[in-house]
Amino acid sequence: MQIMTVSTYTQSDKASILFIYTGGTIGMIENPKTGVLESFNFQHLKDNMPELKKLGYSVSTIQFDPPMDSSEMGPNSWKDLVDIISANYHRYDGFVILHGTDTMSYTASALSFMLENLGKPVILTGSQLPIGMLRTDGKENLITAIEIAAAKDNGQPIVPEVCIFFENTLLRGNRTRKINADHFNAFRSYNYPPLAHAGIHINTIPPRSIIQFPVNR
Repeated sequence: MQIMTVSTYTQSDKASILFIYTGGTIGMIENPKTGVLESFNFQHLKDNMPELKKLGYSVSTIQFDPPMDSSEMGPNSWKDLVDIISANYHRYDGFVILHGTDTMSYTASALSFMLENLGKPVILTGSQLPIGMLRTDGKENLITAIEIAAAKDNGQPIVPEVCIFFENTLLRGNRTRKINADHFNAFRSYNYPPLAHAGIHINTIPPRSIIQFPVNR
């Protein structure tokens, strides 16, 4: 597998995020001529998601080439992700990983143990519908994951750990499992409470220690 850096674009110096696309449903887009779902080229991310321009962050993207189905993700790909994050750790404020949903929990759990002394957010997300479909959950998941990865309180990351963000909920990575393939709320943490909920604002919980995330939309 070749890992390729595909693009960097900057809106401001507010925060810098490294966006890593491994594959999965979110990375599919419908061919307008054939109607067939094809892998999305994240080199054109800013053209297909103009919403990113409103966030005001410096975003760089790295793409697995070829993209991997989640069933193919395992120790070797986990090591690749760790190597990417380690090599770029001091260049970025946070990391967002796009991943297929079926094994996202396994990857999140593995990374939480492999990334020792982690002090920055590593947020995994994906979607139940491809990003090129009208009703996709991918855009909202991606945008909010980036906001969480960039969020700081008094100069310190609010969530300095490996997490999964999906359908308005931020979960601890090594406490999460996929529970549903038919609904947008695909993940749940049975033995640890959610770290945050996203609504009009993104608030960490429990309520007694709420920190409101800055929302730029």
